[in-house]
Amino acid sequence: MRNLRQLLPSAGSLIVFEAAGRLSSFTAAGRELGMTQAAVSYAVRALEEQLGAKLFQRRHRQVSLTEAGERFHADVSLGLSHIRKSAEDLRLQTTGGHVTLAASTAFGSFWMMPRLQQFRDELPGIDLRIQTADRDLDIIAEGIPLGVRGGEPKEWADYHALPLADEEIFPVVGTSYVAKFGKPETVEELATHRLIHLEEPFREAASWDEWFASAGASLSGDAGRGLRINDYALVIQAVMEGQGIALGWRHLAERLLASGLLVRATDHVMTTGKAFYVIWPKNRELSDNARKVRDWLAAQA
Repeated sequence: MRNLRQLLPSAGSLIVFEAAGRLSSFTAAGRELGMTQAAVSYAVRALEEQLGAKLFQRRHRQVSLTEAGERFHADVSLGLSHIRKSAEDLRLQTTGGHVTLAASTAFGSFWMMPRLQQFRDELPGIDLRIQTADRDLDIIAEGIPLGVRGGEPKEWADYHALPLADEEIFPVVGTSYVAKFGKPETVEELATHRLIHLEEPFREAASWDEWFASAGASLSGDAGRGLRINDYALVIQAVMEGQGIALGWRHLAERLLASGLLVRATDHVMTTGKAFYVIWPKNRELSDNARKVRDWLAAQA
């Protein structure tokens, strides 16, 4: 950056130039920046001399950007806006003004979204940002305070963990499918219906084969060839559209079941012994607001 230091007198002159160009007035720029009109004029002239280009047309009590000044002003404004946004984000991270939660799209859609209004009512001063991804993010490397993961805490030696929900899995079906094809009464009858398979590309997820095995049954070849989707949110959308029957995770499906958008297809529930947790790094102190979000999430369990 040595050449840039030689090219520009100071970053402060760019701030003065941006304000003067935006307001078309040295006086107004001085008022905004807490400077005199003469100081603004001096800073702009020094910048012009350093660049070797005239940036303003000066008229009585009014200034306007030259063609070169307009081009330079557009770039300076864009650059300063990026710097301002980055500085604001850093300040918020330091003070805890906003809290980022890393989670799967399914958790964000079916667990968090139905609770957002409750969250806002109970924690009104916190700006929650939900960052979803198709795989579990390394929240330590990403600088994210909180995450939601499924599995067992012993797998995450670098994190603290609080439980949100046990992993309980049962088949779910949409009302339009039931109206057309009926609802299976037994596990064996379920195997004859059109099944939707979740094929998670990065996260481990239970399969229909495992679910049927947990019920003491096996999956027929025809049922095993059903619709296959690699995103759980799309799986649930397909179920609600009447495309078939899918496995439902209790903590994700409970609101849809309560509203009548989904119904349980059989009574058998598969329990894996695993659970879903809110996690946070052991090597970093949480801000006050991040602690409040963590505790709020755990309280929903």
